[in-house]
Amino acid sequence: MLDGIYLMGVLIEERAVHGPEVQEVLTRYGSVILNRSGIPDPSRKRGIISVTFQADEAGAEKFRQDLLRVPGVRAEAVRLGDALT
Repeated sequence: MLDGIYLMGVLIEERAVHGPEVQEVLTRYGSVILNRSGIPDPSRKRGIISVTFQADEAGAEKFRQDLLRVPGVRAEAVRLGDALT
């Protein structure tokens, strides 16, 4: 059950190298993502993405852990409130 709204910040080191793997994870979670935004400047070595999504606590942690499996990625999530109905 999607019981919460979460905001996750994702920091990607060596964006050009690890960005495609991060995109694969985001695509797998596309059905729960409400919004995502990032800094697309190709001249930057680091990338920043913010993702707003709905999930239960276990689902949110699994999403975060899947991102953390990508080398050079840091991800932190915070629950903002109850899911949209």
